[in-house]
Amino acid sequence: QAQFVESGGGLVQPGGSLRLSCATSESIFSDSGVSWYRQAPGKQREWVARKNMDGSTTYLDSVKGRFTISTDRAKNTIYLQISNLKPEDTAVYYCNWASRTGSWGQGTQVTVSS
Repeated sequence: QAQFVESGGGLVQPGGSLRLSCATSESIFSDSGVSWYRQAPGKQREWVARKNMDGSTTYLDSVKGRFTISTDRAKNTIYLQISNLKPEDTAVYYCNWASRTGSWGQGTQVTVSS
């Protein structure tokens, strides 16, 4: 059984919006916060957003004000709402636990292009 299943990506124009979803196989906030990461072609995977068990959130500077991480504990789902998409947001997006690393899912592709 996959630990994480990401979905919701797609091809969008600059300035557009997307809502990414991450279904997990475990109850969220059991012993860790949750994070979103992204990886562009030829680049290292980078952390972009985190939600802690106390509800506080932290973001990569370049996505502040545009990305919002949220959770639905009843559905074991993590979300990433993205607005004002930019070409540099193009990447495969992944979710994972913040304090311990589980198995990586397949990710979901976000492509921002005119």
